[in-house]
Amino acid sequence: MYAIDLGEGAQLRPLEPWQAQEFLAHMDRARATVDPWIPWAATSTDLKSATATLQRYADRAATDAARIHGIWLDGTLVGGTMFVRFDAAAGVCEVGCWLEPAGRGRGLITRAVRLMVDWALDVRGMYRIEWHCRPDNKASSAVARRLGLTHEATLRQNYPWQGGPNAAHDHGGWAT
Repeated sequence: MYAIDLGEGAQLRPLEPWQAQEFLAHMDRARATVDPWIPWAATSTDLKSATATLQRYADRAATDAARIHGIWLDGTLVGGTMFVRFDAAAGVCEVGCWLEPAGRGRGLITRAVRLMVDWALDVRGMYRIEWHCRPDNKASSAVARRLGLTHEATLRQNYPWQGGPNAAHDHGGWAT
């Protein structure tokens, strides 16, 4: 396994199914602030479902279709980044992130996602990096701006959340 130093006692590392207990403890701390933005936060509620979430990413990583990484701060999992979608043949991927309150205000997400974006562009030859978030997620939109992504569109009521289509939120699209 590898770890990338993010500074200030933080590391970016792969997040794998064998770490489901630690991931579940993190989700329990983060759920209230992460759930509105990350669809699987509400479904990773016990060891079985947390393992399933990580296993889905492991299976998709094995086919080069997605990846998930955790951010550890002083040895505690506080957030992560992911390639929600990774299509090497098309040269397009989508990055995403989440962070519990204990990790905020340190620039961890911007540094971690910058590493992922640089890897996707420079090593894997991607030409388009996408970032999707609800427009009311100010922190996520700020990361997209810091990464130099361009806001391309806002799709109205395109993001179902807790209640299906009648509870849909707007969905903002950013890209390189």
